[in-house]
Amino acid sequence: MKSHLFIFVALISCNVIYAQNTFRAAIKDADSKETLAGATAVVEKTGNGAVSDAGGQLIIGNIPDGKHKIVFSYMGYESQEKEFVFPPTGGNSVEIFLESEESELEEVVVSSVRGTRTITNIPSRIEFINGEELEEKSNMKPGDIRMLLNESTGIQTQQTSPVSANASIRIQGLDGRYTQILKDGFPLYSGAASGLGLLQIPPLDLRQVEIIKGSTSTLYGGGAIAGMVNLISKTPSEKRDLNFHINGTSALGLDLNGFYSQRFDKIGITLFASRNSNAAYDPADAGFSAIPKFERYNVNPRLFVYFSDKTTMDLGVNTSFENRLGGNMLHIKGKGDDGAYFEDNQTQRASTQFSVEHRLSARAKLTFRNSYHYFHRIITIPGYRFDGRQNGVFSELNYIFTGENTEWVTGANLWTDNFKEQKHSSSVLRDYNQTVGGLFVQNNTKITDRVSLESGLRSDYAAGYGFAFLPRLVALLNVSKKWSSRIGGGLGYKTPTVFTEESERIHYQNVLPVNSSDNKLERSYGANADINFKTSVGEAFLSINQLFFYTYLNSPLMMKPFEDGSYRFQNINGHVDTKGAETNIKIRYDDFALFVGYTFTDAKVKDNGANYSNPLTSKHRLNNVLMYEIEDSWKIGLEAYYYSPQRLSDGSTSRDYWICGAMIEKIWEPVSIYANFENFTDTRQTKFGSIYTGTETSPVFGDIYAPLDGFVVNAGIKVRF
Repeated sequence: MKSHLFIFVALISCNVIYAQNTFRAAIKDADSKETLAGATAVVEKTGNGAVSDAGGQLIIGNIPDGKHKIVFSYMGYESQEKEFVFPPTGGNSVEIFLESEESELEEVVVSSVRGTRTITNIPSRIEFINGEELEEKSNMKPGDIRMLLNESTGIQTQQTSPVSANASIRIQGLDGRYTQILKDGFPLYSGAASGLGLLQIPPLDLRQVEIIKGSTSTLYGGGAIAGMVNLISKTPSEKRDLNFHINGTSALGLDLNGFYSQRFDKIGITLFASRNSNAAYDPADAGFSAIPKFERYNVNPRLFVYFSDKTTMDLGVNTSFENRLGGNMLHIKGKGDDGAYFEDNQTQRASTQFSVEHRLSARAKLTFRNSYHYFHRIITIPGYRFDGRQNGVFSELNYIFTGENTEWVTGANLWTDNFKEQKHSSSVLRDYNQTVGGLFVQNNTKITDRVSLESGLRSDYAAGYGFAFLPRLVALLNVSKKWSSRIGGGLGYKTPTVFTEESERIHYQNVLPVNSSDNKLERSYGANADINFKTSVGEAFLSINQLFFYTYLNSPLMMKPFEDGSYRFQNINGHVDTKGAETNIKIRYDDFALFVGYTFTDAKVKDNGANYSNPLTSKHRLNNVLMYEIEDSWKIGLEAYYYSPQRLSDGSTSRDYWICGAMIEKIWEPVSIYANFENFTDTRQTKFGSIYTGTETSPVFGDIYAPLDGFVVNAGIKVRF
């Protein structure tokens, strides 16, 4: 009996041993075909698994007979699931090719270069902020895009009014007027319309933001000396997109935003509407508003018509209406006397966006684009009133041809800008009428698998100021899968205008007009070069980008005071040059992501033999963001930003400071709630000293180099259908 039992057990054991199989695989990068060390493979339901060795090889044993799914994964790469039958009928080993997560960006076609090339094979260095990042930033500031831009490496938003909170954007140390802000490629925020612009653009209807640093004048003409920020709107799809966002702040603010989009066969619609408001807020009890009292309404409808597979059209309208009152807190509350200081801003914006695109063939298309913008702003302070209206028209016709290895973009555009001022005092009116016409051509060619070249030439004629010829050349070098580099440069120019950060600070009071007989075009040349490195280290993904930049601005326009109390813009006998470096480091591990950015900026002004640092420019700036994210469940973030001392307009030097923040969001479908703790260290310039001299009735405000609103908590709810 015992012998029979022994034989039975032995037979069962042999059968079990026979039923166990071994799986062998080589794990490789799908693009470079390089082996990946540290990749994992797990057999579903059994829990059996293995990790690839230095040669990318892995072996999994003890796999039962039958069909089994094996999941392959590697940090920085898309996971892959494959089904195998055991025992195998083929060879003893298979090759598994994993796609890098970075390859997702290859499907992103950027709008700013007009062509169809993807972001990874465009020679121009483009910083891309996608929809998910926009959502995270909108948790912090859902009413405008200041924080979205200020938290980018190499960009600093500069507050120009201490009581009205107006701000401009600076890229690589250059004043705000040298950066073009576009909406879907249209110049809707230039000239007088740049005033309060950053404060009146909510992010909810944006699909992505594209930032190009350095001269980008080939396609967009004058103004893009420091760089360009292109705000790309959402477009409709067959799936309905309906979002509501409600936000409240401890600084007495309320934001109500809504967005809807959907495509119905031949018709598509998007509609954005918002109401943003704030009560006057003075955390320092200084008697003046750090955040003004304001109420703003935005309505942006847009219609898309899909006539055929070859022809499409879209027509949109952007509107914004705002009343903003800052200054003495008692005056704002209706309790002050007639001598109290205040700043009252009333603005109205309306612009159209029209585009028709016709595909001539599988490789060629023709596009006509037109926009009209209207901007009316009234600034009232004690004893002075500024009242001006701007009307502008932009039209462009462009042709794009896409070959297998080359792409051409060519076209012509015409831009008119008319400004008229209502006379309310003895000051000279600043009326002007500018017309600029341009022709451009740009080529993007893949010379070899490792080298691509982007070249462009633009010729503009600005009535009264003459011609500007703007060549540009950029090269992309793909040294390997891990290493790449972009290097290039070009020329730029800017037509003179009185609407600058300097004149904004004094509300344009006593500022004399510019004209072609006394002023000339500001001209520049600049160059950028960067080195990119990305790799996987164990289960962590590492990306490093090192950028070096230089811009030379010849005879820039600067505001000079005169003995009679007036101010005149003059092209100085000298130049501005800004040089420096940006370092961006990204690390992803499991559910954690760390971003570290450092900017070194050395911006100098040489004016008639005098040399000094460009005011209000941090020489050293550090950005640190740590995110923990469980997809579709939790987002938790910590951030810390450092600003080094800055030279002020009066020649003195500010102190350095840190700003720290934290954010948490809980996500369900279709609802999420969040709380944001902005500047929880309560860093405020009013802690460092008074922001004005003189009296409360006649204050003289100094430069604003640090926050005034201090620690602010905001929380909200987002609903998606």
